[in-house]
Amino acid sequence: MDDRTRTDFHKTLPLDLPAPSSKVVPKKRRRFGPLLLLIVAAGVGYWLYTRPAPPPAPPPGRASIAALTPVVTAAAAAGDIDVSLNALGTVTSLATVTIRSQISGYLTKVAYEEGQLVKKGDLLAEIDSRTYELALAQAQGTLERDKALLATAQLDLKRYQDLAKTNAIPRQQLDTQASLVSQYQANIISDQAQIDNAKLNIAYCHIVAPVSGRAGLRLIDQGNYVTAGDATGLVVITQLQPISVIFTTAEDNLPQIQKRLRAGATLPVTAYDRTGTVKLGVGALKTIDNQIDTSTGTVKLRAEFANDDDALFPNQFVNVWLLVDTQHDATIIPTSAVQRGAPGTYVYLVNSDSTVAVRPVTLGVGSGERVAVSAGLSPGDRVVVDGADRLRNGAKVTVRQSGPAAAAAPITPAPVSAPAAAVPALAPPSAAPAPEGTPPAAAPGGEPRQRGPRRSRDTP
Repeated sequence: MDDRTRTDFHKTLPLDLPAPSSKVVPKKRRRFGPLLLLIVAAGVGYWLYTRPAPPPAPPPGRASIAALTPVVTAAAAAGDIDVSLNALGTVTSLATVTIRSQISGYLTKVAYEEGQLVKKGDLLAEIDSRTYELALAQAQGTLERDKALLATAQLDLKRYQDLAKTNAIPRQQLDTQASLVSQYQANIISDQAQIDNAKLNIAYCHIVAPVSGRAGLRLIDQGNYVTAGDATGLVVITQLQPISVIFTTAEDNLPQIQKRLRAGATLPVTAYDRTGTVKLGVGALKTIDNQIDTSTGTVKLRAEFANDDDALFPNQFVNVWLLVDTQHDATIIPTSAVQRGAPGTYVYLVNSDSTVAVRPVTLGVGSGERVAVSAGLSPGDRVVVDGADRLRNGAKVTVRQSGPAAAAAPITPAPVSAPAAAVPALAPPSAAPAPEGTPPAAAPGGEPRQRGPRRSRDTP
């Protein structure tokens, strides 16, 4: 028989079994239907449970308020503004003296304390002076001997002069005696110089302060042998009152400074600490260097300070403000109001209808947080000093107070047509739970509370 030939045959059932019925459903198929419905119901419930709550509709009148941009404004004022220069400076002492010995000898006494404020003429140290006292006594003895020889020679000269009148002695003997008297006079001068030198050496044994100032750390101790050629010295004294500050400025500022100095003006100089917040002292410009540094294009200036409170210390780094001039009756605004962009230098001018307009301005001199406006504004105009990054020309704003920047009364926004509706309060945590299938309430942050999916156990 060919395998491709279809063969029809019928299955036969056992004779003892009843015939199958069409309404009988297997047991597995009967359990699959409820399980499918349960899965669909769980998915729908999970979607209803986790979907975000729709945002509440804004109350009447709230939309117009939300469209306003909050800003801080300040009014342009007329006043005086300082024309000053800011520079970096170094505190420099007017006199720094290294005390050295001018003679040789043992250091017998140190009369100062480290860091002590000494005055001019105060004793600092003493050196053994016995050697120089003996030299003084010897020079004094030599002087007395030469004085006696001079007196004897002068008497002989007088006798020879009387005898020479009668030609009793030769003229040569008279001239020799006169020369001997001159030699003794020269010896006396030399002896007196030796005495003065010995006294000076004795004075050098007592070392005193040549200037007033602060004594530094001790460089040599008592008992050491010092000489005039010691390089380290005994102590360093630095003058503190008065004291100076050396700072630099650009060569472009030099003509304006020289013009003020030639007019006889005294230019005040204020020194601040490294942070620029603590004032250390107020002085005056003393002098200008005689040449410009070609490598940096700057010139050095020296200012002098009284420094009565010792706030300035040598080699201290300070910030210097030099007041060159004062501009009167200028229109002044805060520096934070100035914007720079496509229109150039401009400000946001606040109009009476709570809108802002871009106003180009021409800036003048600046001083700290203030700047003068030479063109574009008038005293009384209000400009935006905070919040300008969110503005555009014609935007509506609302003014909020922020310290002294908003000194005048704020500009009030346009009135709202309808009163704001009351916002419903959130339900307390102890409220009764919502019935199953109801969407959960939103959390205070606007997001719904997330919960895990509910599990359903399949019953056999």
